[in-house]
Amino acid sequence: MSDDTIRLATVGRILRRRWRLLVIFAVLGALAGYGVSLLFPARYATTTSVVLSGTWDDRALLTQAEIATSSVVIDRAAAALPWAGAGDTKLKDQVGAAVTDGNIIKISANADTPDHAAQLADEMAEQYVAFATQITNTSSGSTTADQSAALRKLVTQTSSKITALSEGVNPGQTVEGVQARTELEQLRNDLEEAITKLDQANPVSDQGTLVVVGSAAVPTSQAPPTRPELVGGGALLFLLFGVIGHLTAARSGRRARTEREITSALGSALVGTVDVPVEGRAHGPQGHGPGSWMKWLVGVETRWDLPTVQSSGDEASRQIRYRRVGARLREQLSAPRQLLVVVPDGDRTAGRAAGRLVAEAGGDPQLRVALVPVDRPVVPDRISESGALVVLSAGSWTDAELAGIAQACEEARHRIVGYVVASAVRARPSRSAERPPDSAAPAVAVGADLSGGSA
Repeated sequence: MSDDTIRLATVGRILRRRWRLLVIFAVLGALAGYGVSLLFPARYATTTSVVLSGTWDDRALLTQAEIATSSVVIDRAAAALPWAGAGDTKLKDQVGAAVTDGNIIKISANADTPDHAAQLADEMAEQYVAFATQITNTSSGSTTADQSAALRKLVTQTSSKITALSEGVNPGQTVEGVQARTELEQLRNDLEEAITKLDQANPVSDQGTLVVVGSAAVPTSQAPPTRPELVGGGALLFLLFGVIGHLTAARSGRRARTEREITSALGSALVGTVDVPVEGRAHGPQGHGPGSWMKWLVGVETRWDLPTVQSSGDEASRQIRYRRVGARLREQLSAPRQLLVVVPDGDRTAGRAAGRLVAEAGGDPQLRVALVPVDRPVVPDRISESGALVVLSAGSWTDAELAGIAQACEEARHRIVGYVVASAVRARPSRSAERPPDSAAPAVAVGADLSGGSA
């Protein structure tokens, strides 16, 4: 799994084999979402629009949106609402403004009740229009006063000049008199233009008035996220975390799956592979105590990262595999052919395979089964065995656990002559065979005590 690509089939296998645990995760997530919904009470949201007539550029519209949610507008709205205290800072998080197409400022508001939400939106719109109009009038009045003063000064200067020239004009028809009167007429024209500019000193702005488009609608449903959405979102989030946790654990587990990995961990060669028909679903936990029962109830005892069980041949074909393993062991060992069969404790498939090996060997070679715990492996001391044969299922143990078993065998002076991989398969109807099926295998061979003795 550590080097495999995550596929939908992998996720499906997690859902299929760990559905009880994932259901528990989903329930916990739903409870967490319900708790969050209690911390955040229901909210109701609505909007209202303010139309800005005239020509506005993008920057000016963004400025108006900022003015709509400024502290001055919020404070005025809070003071006008009977249910919100003046200067209430909570309103800052309950209102918003955005620019939409058509020079429209959309003001949104949310509150604890539908009526409060509509009142807040309407009051924010009214206070925004009043405040923006006040700013515009103040700015326009200052500009108009400056223009009027300058133009009146120009008119005063022109009038003084006209008066001075009129006093010096020759009443005759001389050239000088004509020129003086011409200049006087030009100055009069200048005065008329100045007066015209004075009349136009307060022009109509390109940016027109602000109009509120109706009242805000009273909301009929809660604003998201609602309580059902929080509950469903929490369940889905925890379920996703559960699946991701399984994938992460499988990628970091580093379980030995291939022949190369197992050979490297045990330091021995593969003797053969055997098939073990899967048993019916267990009706109880593997161990004892409340912890084992809890693992069985939530389904964590079932390995999900193992490949799907494949169909095997009939009983005769499975029997041939066991006999071939026995024949290879007889070829490798010299008399007396005695072996200690080491089975990792908790590996049910390997335990059944070891019992079948003992039955098929028929005493040649003579096999003694020992269950070895993988957390603190201890192997019985050598008596008269020629070595140790490790029986395990692929993908069940990590490299470190297998290396620990190999070290325990070395400490007990057992040379590992090889290992056998037991694969769980789906059995087909058996045909006539020379030996009885698996159910007739001696049960005493599996789990023999560690003190010695032969099977």
